[in-house]
Amino acid sequence: MVQGIIGSELVKLIKSAQVPDKDYLIVDVRDEDWKGGNIKGSRNYPSQRFLLEVDDLVKRTKDVPIMIFHCALSQERGPKAARIYEETRNALHDANHTVYVLQGGFVQFGQSYKDDPELVENWREVIW
Repeated sequence: MVQGIIGSELVKLIKSAQVPDKDYLIVDVRDEDWKGGNIKGSRNYPSQRFLLEVDDLVKRTKDVPIMIFHCALSQERGPKAARIYEETRNALHDANHTVYVLQGGFVQFGQSYKDDPELVENWREVIW
């Protein structure tokens, strides 16, 4: 079951001893709007191609216990991708993982943490 995670909880995870791509992965499903900045270490899987790439993502992350999805606001693209990922991973592998959606999406996270280079990179104020 997909759960929500707030920005401050994600910050704790990123700044912890957990290893990106091994202990957790942040998946950004924004399309062209990805160019305005991103959460450091996140991987961009655009929503327009997500269905074509979800099997590969599941194979690459089958041992990653925590997956966090987001889009700009995490109201449509992020939650939809998280549900698709969860269903696909459950069908292909065990259910020993947790899937989250970042509440408020990149818009809220970026505005809150844009000045911390450990959390946000490629920030373009003109876009936001």
